[in-house]
Amino acid sequence: MIKIAVDAMGGDNGPAPIIKSCAQMLTEDPDLAITLVGDQDTIHTLMKADRRARTSTERLCVQHCADFIRMNDPPMRAMRKKNSSMRVALNMVKAGKAQACVSAGNSGALMALSRYVSGTWEGVDRPALLTSMPTHGGSCYMLDLGANVECEAHHLYQFAIMGSALCTAVKHIKHPRIGLLNVGSEEMKGLPSIRGAAQLIQSSQQLNYIGFIEGHDVHHDRADVIVCDGFAGNIALKTSEGLAKLINEFLREEFSRNIYSRLAALIAWPVLRAMRRRVDPRRYNGATLLGLNHIVVKSHGHSDAIAFMSALQLAIAEARANIPQRIGDLISLSDVNIQSPYPLSSANPGA
Repeated sequence: MIKIAVDAMGGDNGPAPIIKSCAQMLTEDPDLAITLVGDQDTIHTLMKADRRARTSTERLCVQHCADFIRMNDPPMRAMRKKNSSMRVALNMVKAGKAQACVSAGNSGALMALSRYVSGTWEGVDRPALLTSMPTHGGSCYMLDLGANVECEAHHLYQFAIMGSALCTAVKHIKHPRIGLLNVGSEEMKGLPSIRGAAQLIQSSQQLNYIGFIEGHDVHHDRADVIVCDGFAGNIALKTSEGLAKLINEFLREEFSRNIYSRLAALIAWPVLRAMRRRVDPRRYNGATLLGLNHIVVKSHGHSDAIAFMSALQLAIAEARANIPQRIGDLISLSDVNIQSPYPLSSANPGA
């Protein structure tokens, strides 16, 4: 039985879509149990209004806590809320009462609380947000997506190690291709931290470094793992999501222009539906906080039921595969050094 702790009060849309997605997952997975953490009166009222939730009460529990972290709460304020839904959900995972935590709440607060409650792997300075991005060949992993806005060379080097290990553990790719997101493919381009990270990654014989890749290469199956700082990664992710929505809007406008385009849309509907599903950002929702001792998955703050269910599916898959343990084993068995293999100046890591 896989047990997931869900921060029911996190996110911009309230607990309603979260409860709906949890109830749906329970109907599809008989070996799953979910604990909704938050205000019990609010949660029970919404559960009574959802048919699936009413019939899943044996595996859908409620852990009451009176407080929750607001989306605009700074991390330090969030740390002081010891009885918040996010904090209680993370404590459940640390205590072994759940195998993973899922939250659509405040990203900065989740990052700070996760580091404090769960702790990081030995040698890891900062956890990184990682998610899968659609490509011609299927998907690739990208990190960091916003947990660390500013990174030094050795942070990007650690992201490469963690992303490579996850790719091997989940996709069974023995030597995943690692690319560094940059403004050009030439060696002299980019920030000093990116050029320094290239030196570090290239120095490891265990990492399959393919060089710099540009923004237009992200979805073209150039790399299995794309490494970047949180500033660039968050912009790249949200630009991709916005473009996917724009394409859907353009198609809707063109196919509803007149009677002939509507008839064409009717004929092409199976193809359009399949394409819409492939580029739907909600299907790729859910980012893992990689580098923690436990599984924590961040869902988008604006998640609807479909998007939150994608985050749940990611947490369940990682729990079943025991990802933290497998990645730790892969790193310990290899000769790769999670810390910098040689010292670089933090002021100018590309020197």
